[in-house]
Amino acid sequence: MVQLTLPANSKIGTGKTWNAPAASGQNVEYRIYRWNPEDGEKPQVDTYNIDRRECGPMVLDGLIKIKSEIDPTLTFRRSCREGICGSCSMNIDGANTLACIKGMDDVKGPVKIYPLPHLKVVKDLVPDLSGFYAQHRAIEPWLKADTPMPEKERLQTPAQREAIDGLYECILCACCSTSCPSYWWNQDRYLGPAALLQSYRWLSDSRDESTGDRLDDLEDPFKLYRCHTIMNCAQACPKGLNPAKAIANIKRMEQGRI
Repeated sequence: MVQLTLPANSKIGTGKTWNAPAASGQNVEYRIYRWNPEDGEKPQVDTYNIDRRECGPMVLDGLIKIKSEIDPTLTFRRSCREGICGSCSMNIDGANTLACIKGMDDVKGPVKIYPLPHLKVVKDLVPDLSGFYAQHRAIEPWLKADTPMPEKERLQTPAQREAIDGLYECILCACCSTSCPSYWWNQDRYLGPAALLQSYRWLSDSRDESTGDRLDDLEDPFKLYRCHTIMNCAQACPKGLNPAKAIANIKRMEQGRI
């Protein structure tokens, strides 16, 4: 019989419990994925306890309290704390989301936190997003026009402006792409929901004049057509966007050229 084993670093062990539960009865237990590539140890889940009354209501508030007062070695990304920058994207309670807009009270039981799935981990809750950003750059996310620059600006009608609603709001948090099974297995060739949503944003922009070239670049069995409309991306998006719909619209544009 064939013996199949997982790589050593994929086996997550039980880590350290850093402090006792709060005596106030307002305790929130955090179970956090920890891995440091420099110490040679396997990944583990450490347990922390915080007094709910001593910090803000969001999961990120608890993480900041842990790092500030309990364990300064804990590593994670964060910036705006307002659901705008996308820095604090992580897997919380089994779903990809932003820690700054996920309330502690929205989680039943311990708050279980892992890095975004199916990406290389830099340390603890920090994933390597270099490939994700390269895919975003690959769709050339900027206005491309050959007509002379107008004196003031390139005008749009209200209807033309509305065409990019639900597209330009993407904050590149990677929650959608890392929730997509097709992206898990083919991220070296499939652009993923986030990049394709951004691509459709420019395909929908009346000011852009490179529609043909953009569609030519996407005409590929993997770049675009690895999407099987599973809809995980729409469910995961913390901004309420629908990458799957954008991808379907790109496919219709491609078919319309045949």
